[in-house]
Amino acid sequence: MDIKKLTVKPLTFKSLTIDSLTCQFDRLSSSLNLTFRHVGFFCMLFCLSLGASISHAQLSQPSTPIVFVAKIDGTIDLGLAPYVERVLKEAQAAQASAVILQINTFGGRVDAAVVIRDAILKSPLKTIAFVDSRAISAGALISLAATQIAMTPGATIGAATPVQMSSAGQSTQPVSEKTVSYIRKEFAATAQARGKPSIIAEAMVDTDVEIKGLSEKGKLLTLTTQEALQVGIANYEAPSINALLGLLNLTNAQIQQPSVNWAEEIVRFLTNPIVSSLLVSLAMLGIILEIRTPGFGIPGAVGLSCLGLFLYGHSIVDLVGLEEILLVLTGVILLVIELFVIPGFGLFGLLGIATLGAALVMSVVGSGATVETILFAVAQMGFSLALAILVSFLFFKFLPRMPFGRAFVLDTQLGGQSGFLTEPSNDHILLNKIGVAHSVLRPAGIAEIEGHRVDVISEGDFIEAGAPIKVVRVDGNRVVVDIIHS
Repeated sequence: MDIKKLTVKPLTFKSLTIDSLTCQFDRLSSSLNLTFRHVGFFCMLFCLSLGASISHAQLSQPSTPIVFVAKIDGTIDLGLAPYVERVLKEAQAAQASAVILQINTFGGRVDAAVVIRDAILKSPLKTIAFVDSRAISAGALISLAATQIAMTPGATIGAATPVQMSSAGQSTQPVSEKTVSYIRKEFAATAQARGKPSIIAEAMVDTDVEIKGLSEKGKLLTLTTQEALQVGIANYEAPSINALLGLLNLTNAQIQQPSVNWAEEIVRFLTNPIVSSLLVSLAMLGIILEIRTPGFGIPGAVGLSCLGLFLYGHSIVDLVGLEEILLVLTGVILLVIELFVIPGFGLFGLLGIATLGAALVMSVVGSGATVETILFAVAQMGFSLALAILVSFLFFKFLPRMPFGRAFVLDTQLGGQSGFLTEPSNDHILLNKIGVAHSVLRPAGIAEIEGHRVDVISEGDFIEAGAPIKVVRVDGNRVVVDIIHS
């Protein structure tokens, strides 16, 4: 082989020379170097943002722990529920460390206690029921819903059997077994949700539950502070809220005590059973008086205002919704049709009264209402309607005879002996005559009296053709008749 004829060719790989590969490697290294720089830059930004977030979270946490204290005293009513719900929301917004419910009550409405109980159980905050003297009946259910229970020395909790008011409203009566069973399970479920012995909670409601050494059969369970601590119902004994804060390691906490605002006070006033019954009576009385008098005046304005106050107060506590408002409007429309379109009183009037009554009953019954509560609401609204009808009857019968009533009602009769005789003599002699309705009286029509066709008008009732009638009054040129009932 001739070595001189050998030539050295550049090494190639798919048309790539060593020089080009070296160039490509330099470019790749530069690109990787740039990429690593970008990654490092973004990592630095991420660390800075994470640190800023942690710092912001630390700054947003209150430096001093906050504790809200809400008072639950007196009668447990539906107006108390918005206050407790507002306190829980404000405490959550303020990132409070705890909410203390200072309880001192003999009980109240079951449905109101159920609403408050649900609000406490749904709250993510730590809640402490501080039984300051007593938590009886509905107060016991609210206490069991709290995360922990603290009691003052000598306090009591329990005695939660449901009762209903008598028809006179002056005494209580036992309720059905079905109602007792429902309340018993409400107490048991609440105790289980907070890790407390459910059998103890059931014994507070049902006299058939027996706990050896603690509660005999036939007697309700009521626990003192020491007994509640021994059986695991209560967690602390504290003579005051300050002492309780020490037990909770919140001695330096900032205390906030939201009071019931004026709107919640108005709601509690409007939802009071006595006040709500009075508002219904005044509303119905005003509507009746307005229907019986021409035009629109003070009675109608008062009636609609009272009805509006009743619905407003109960809507705040989530008792009045779109359904109740539609039922009220439907009932009023049916009554207007019955009184102004269809003569007499029949199906539309009965449906209007039934619809209006159903709306009013639904407006005073809560979600946790028992059968006895519903029956009591029906009796309450029925009494209010009956009172309105009775007062309206007495109003129209006796008001013109009273001294102050003469300023509102003209009762003076201008008869012929005084020189006032406006009705035709032929009509005047028809007084007390008996005849037959020749046409349907709606209320005006034609009657046949002593062989003569006479234009007459009824007292307001619908009179069929052929019905016997009697002339009861002659007012000017109007001959007023009434049907003769056999």
